Amino acid sequence: MYRSLLFAALPLCLTLAACAPAESSSDEEKPRPAVMVRPQIAAAQQDVFPGEIHARYEPALAFRIGGKISRRLVDVGDRVTRGQPLAELSAEDLQLQLDSARAQLNSAEAEYRLAGSELERYRKLLERQLVSTSQFDAAQTRFDASRAQLEQAQAQLQVARNQATYAVLKSPQDGVIAQRLAEAGQVVAAGQAVFALAADGEREVRIDLPEQDIDRFAVGQELALELWSQPGQFFPARIRELSPAADPVSRTFEARVVFDNESVGAELGQSARVFVNNAASGHTLAVPMSAVTADSEQPYVWVLDPLQQILRKTPVTVGRYGEELVPVLAGLQPDDWIVAAGTHLLRDGQAVRPVDRMNRPIDLDRSFAQEP
Repeated sequence: MYRSLLFAALPLCLTLAACAPAESSSDEEKPRPAVMVRPQIAAAQQDVFPGEIHARYEPALAFRIGGKISRRLVDVGDRVTRGQPLAELSAEDLQLQLDSARAQLNSAEAEYRLAGSELERYRKLLERQLVSTSQFDAAQTRFDASRAQLEQAQAQLQVARNQATYAVLKSPQDGVIAQRLAEAGQVVAAGQAVFALAADGEREVRIDLPEQDIDRFAVGQELALELWSQPGQFFPARIRELSPAADPVSRTFEARVVFDNESVGAELGQSARVFVNNAASGHTLAVPMSAVTADSEQPYVWVLDPLQQILRKTPVTVGRYGEELVPVLAGLQPDDWIVAAGTHLLRDGQAVRPVDRMNRPIDLDRSFAQEP
C-alpha cells in the first residue's frame, strides 16, 4: 500500500520541483554598493623643505706654516673681530730661523762692504796702470756677487719675519667661530683648517632638493622663508646657488637660499623652512588618497562606466602625495566618477551600485546625491 502511495506522489513532487524557481548565481552577480566621488580641483599646494641658517661666507682658517699649536685663544660660538688672534704656534723654531736669517744678513753686509772697498782700491790702481784690466774685472765680479748675496739675505730675513708673524692665526674679518678643528698641543701642517668662521653679513638657508623635482628650481627663483622661532611669519627669499650635481649618498641637490636678514633677524644655526609653490596644482585634479592603487608601480583608479554601471581600471599619473589628497596629472576627466574606498576588493568590469559617503544612491544623470 505504501509503495503505491509513493509512486502516486512522485509525479506531483516532480511537477512542484519544476515549478519552483531555480537557485542561481544572481546573488553573486548583484551589483555591490561602491562609494564614489568626483575629482576635485587641487588647491594651491606648497612643498616644504627644512634647513638651517648659515653665513654666506664661512672661510676655513688655517696657519700659513706648519707647527705645534701652543695656545688656542677662542672657542666655538665666540664673536671675533678683524685681526683678533685666534691661536698661536710654538715660536721656538721660528725664532731660531729668524736669528739665522739675521746672521746671514750680517755676513752678507760685511762681504759686500769688503768687496766694495777692494773694488774702489782696484779702480785707483787701474788708473795708475798698476793692475791689469782682468784683475779689476775680477774685483768687479766679486762686488756684484756680494751685492746679490746681500739682497738674498735681506729677502730671507723678510721671509723669516713673515713666518714669525704667521705663527699667530688672526681673524680675517668680523664674525663668529662656527667650528673648531684643532686643539692646543696638536701639530698641524701648513693650510690645515683650525677654525671655521661664520662671517658677519648676509645669511642664507641650506636646503636639499629631491632629484625628481630638480627641474622645477632655478637660480633666482622666488621662495618663502619661515623660522621655527617665528611660526606663521613668512619672509621673501630666493635661490642664490644650486648645486650642479647630486650628493652621491642622499641623491639630493644642495641649494642656498638668501634673504634680507635685517628684516628677518635670523641667528646662526636656527632652524627654518623654505616654502615652494607648486604652480601646476591650480589646474590639476585631485582625488582621495584611498582611491589610488598601484600595480607594478603603476598607479590607477577605478572609474565608473555610467552607461553599463561597471568599473574600468584606469591608469593615472600622480604628483606628490598630500596629507589627504593625491594630485592626478593625467588620466582623469573632471566629470568622471571614481571609487573612493575599498579599491583592493574590486575587479575590472565589475558591476556596482554607486552611493555617496552617506550610503545614498547617486543619480548619475543629475550628478548629485538624492535626498532620502
